Amino acid sequence: MTTGADSAGPCGGENDPVTDVRTTLERVRGAARRVVRDARVPSGPPLRPTLRAWQFDALVALVIGISTVYYGIDNVDVVVVREIAPGVAYTVARPSGPGGLAFMVSLAVVASGALALRRRYPLAVLCVVTAATLATPQSVLRLTFYAFIIAVYSAAVYSPYRVAALAALPVSVVLVGTSGDSVTPIVPNDYIALLILAPMAVAAIGLRTWKLRTDEGRTRISTLERERTEELRRAVEHERARIARELHDVVTHNVSVMIIQAGAARKIMETSPEEAGEALLAVEAGGRAAMTELRHVMGLLTMADEDEGTSSDADLTRTAEELTPQPGLDQLESLVGRVRDTGLPVDLTVTGPPRPLPPGLELAAYRVVQEALTNTVKHASGARAAVTVDYGPDRLRVEVTDTGGHSGGAVGSGRGLIGLRERLAVHDGTLNTGRRLTGGYRVEALIPLEGP
Repeated sequence: MTTGADSAGPCGGENDPVTDVRTTLERVRGAARRVVRDARVPSGPPLRPTLRAWQFDALVALVIGISTVYYGIDNVDVVVVREIAPGVAYTVARPSGPGGLAFMVSLAVVASGALALRRRYPLAVLCVVTAATLATPQSVLRLTFYAFIIAVYSAAVYSPYRVAALAALPVSVVLVGTSGDSVTPIVPNDYIALLILAPMAVAAIGLRTWKLRTDEGRTRISTLERERTEELRRAVEHERARIARELHDVVTHNVSVMIIQAGAARKIMETSPEEAGEALLAVEAGGRAAMTELRHVMGLLTMADEDEGTSSDADLTRTAEELTPQPGLDQLESLVGRVRDTGLPVDLTVTGPPRPLPPGLELAAYRVVQEALTNTVKHASGARAAVTVDYGPDRLRVEVTDTGGHSGGAVGSGRGLIGLRERLAVHDGTLNTGRRLTGGYRVEALIPLEGP
């Protein structure tokens, strides 16, 4: 015995697809709701016409309004006779008299006047002009037809509600196109040539405008590329100058100290071997310091290349050890001690409460002291130097002075002081240098600070 569940009827078996009518209706309703929802959602912000656009639209509305009103006045009392067969004709009466004139003028004014708002409210203008066109008698459809064409174009181009615009355009066109059979052609035969030439002229103007804008765009792109190349070149020059300053400060100071220590060791090697040994130890210490700072500078230059390749943990650890922080004001004691080892007496004075400063600013202040002491060692043999660091409430003052001595014929290039001014300019600082009235030389750096 076979049950109904096991039998297959003419409408299908248990393996046949089942059509759920309610599911289909729900899908249709859901799609309709999404369409209605999307129609109310703008695809972009509403257009904000410029003053020139408002003026152009007002001029268009005025020209079309004047021409259609003139057409309505000229045809208010005209009776149109249409012959449908030889000897058979009927007449189509147009609105006549004062009432007909007022009606036609009102339609023309409403349809053309609405065009003044065609950019700001394109869909509303299309609805108003469509209603006026449907209310226009077919025998005088020219009153509103031209305004209708412009309204359709404006809705398609300027409306931010794309779904609503795509739905309203065909509806308006179908309503106007099927509203009746006009007796008089909407476009007179005399203007057919004009209607053919006008779009060609508009297309030619559009192509010319597009070409001009394309040329302007290419020119702008070329200008931007040139500016980018120039900025890149300036950046490279700036980086080269920065590296040159670092190398100058590192090499000049340490090599000058090493030269003086080596010369002193050579002179006293036979008479005082112990003191010569101390001088050579100072040379060794200066060389190590120079190598450490040079390794730091070169490590910064090659860090990017090392990161791009594959490095082992040992390499990364070694790189981290080599890239020690650059010197700051907390290392002035060590700097002054190395200079004292060369035989130059140096006094270090720190006034004001020391506080943490940006690393770049501390490095600039350290380089000022380093360069000034190096110049004293090279050009003022036998002098005495004094270093003063003053932490003010709103500025840092670094001053290095010496009492003057024998230059030994050495002439500086001045690049060190130029490099210091460039360093300080980054932090809005200034450098003052010059000879003292009591003899010797003075270097003063003033760097503004933020409040504590």
